[in-house]
Amino acid sequence: MLNNTLISTTSGVAPENSDSRQAWLIFAAAAFLISVPVFVQAPLVRLLPWVSLMITGFWVFLGVKLQNRPQTRIWGDLLLGFSWSWLAGSIYWGWLRWEPLIHLPVEAIGLPFACWCILRRKGLIGNLFYLGSLIGTAITDLYFYITGLIPHWRELMQVEPALATPIFQNAIAEVQTAWGISWAVVLVNLLLAMGLWAMQKMELHWWAFGGAVLSTILVDSLFWVAASIA
Repeated sequence: MLNNTLISTTSGVAPENSDSRQAWLIFAAAAFLISVPVFVQAPLVRLLPWVSLMITGFWVFLGVKLQNRPQTRIWGDLLLGFSWSWLAGSIYWGWLRWEPLIHLPVEAIGLPFACWCILRRKGLIGNLFYLGSLIGTAITDLYFYITGLIPHWRELMQVEPALATPIFQNAIAEVQTAWGISWAVVLVNLLLAMGLWAMQKMELHWWAFGGAVLSTILVDSLFWVAASIA
């Protein structure tokens, strides 16, 4: 019985006697990895991009160590998926942030590997977490394109933070139009639908996906609030 439970847990399927608790833990961890590290990485990549890039190696090392232990395998899997997001963020926001058009391609740097693993049902928790994160990024970028915020993005990347207030104000004015609000509602509902659909599944890897997708709403909301009060 114990062996069956362990196999079920480490393969990404929640066992019957602890599925709810473990699923919510995975969801919370995924949401944490999307919403909290970004606020650490954002200033770090501006000041010390090489340090941020090298930290990727630490996440990979820690993920592998945890994955090699049966008791922590699912957390190592999740952390390895997170390492792709950290790597892409380090590269783009450290050196390429002036060009929005290449944001999504850089963020998708690990997509071929993730898809290959998902098709072979390997590392499902981490790779579906990364896929959920990438989908959230794609929808956020889509909103920027639809509402005409790309020029403001370019301007923000070319000025010092102390001079960014007028740019934020102009961007918020675009968002607060009927067009901007309508598309925000549509895309938020799309994220909600995907996240809640994933949370109907029994498998832990879908809860990692759902946590990554739904926490995109939280992160975008926090940035919107920060821009509004700037």
